[in-house]
Amino acid sequence: MSHAAGISPINGAVGTDARPVAVKAVMIDLDGTLLDTAPDLALAANLMLKELGRRELPLETIRSYIGKGIRRLVARALTASPDGEPGEELLARAMPIYERHYAAVLYASTRPYPGVVEGLEVLRAAGFHLACITNKAEAFTLPLLRAAGLIDYFGIVLSGDSLPKRKPDPMPLLHACRLFGIAPHEMVLIGDSLNDTQAARAAGCHVFCVPYGYNEGRDVRELDCDAFVPSISAAAALLRGQ
Repeated sequence: MSHAAGISPINGAVGTDARPVAVKAVMIDLDGTLLDTAPDLALAANLMLKELGRRELPLETIRSYIGKGIRRLVARALTASPDGEPGEELLARAMPIYERHYAAVLYASTRPYPGVVEGLEVLRAAGFHLACITNKAEAFTLPLLRAAGLIDYFGIVLSGDSLPKRKPDPMPLLHACRLFGIAPHEMVLIGDSLNDTQAARAAGCHVFCVPYGYNEGRDVRELDCDAFVPSISAAAALLRGQ
């Protein structure tokens, strides 16, 4: 039996719907929400740049490039610009180099954020359905979740290449709702970026945002979400009505 929790926006929350809602399932983003993957994403980018004879970039610069998938990250790293377009030939040459290096360093420095394991334990014990919804390719998503010891918490894992469309399109969220047998308004997505809030709004799901993620270097408090939560464990407490 799934747990239903009465949820109202908390301090600092934004959004127009302040009525309590019954949530039966929780979807959680991967990069910047569950796992701090930026150090290894940046390491792979710099190894790629070095192999291509290009200038390496600071971690914080590459961190600000995260948020639109690996292809966009590679394009930004190649041009050292958030809006850069390196050209299809260079991008096609760089992508397999990046993927080879990232596969080799996938869990070198990546770790769960504080409160993630504790929060997942609480959510699972409370009977919520859990899904991990990410734009990262499945070839990286599943090994990462296994290495972090998180994969068994999730009844559903949807990666960026699991379906024809990915966030900010609502397709992955609606697909998870169908698999769980619930309505979109009975689900909440926890994420860290504009992709997450846009997908949730388009799907008709609720959305919480954590402040510690990437969001392409922008302030997460600019996003349209129902609550800002400092950690997954804090989100779990809120969902349980504490």
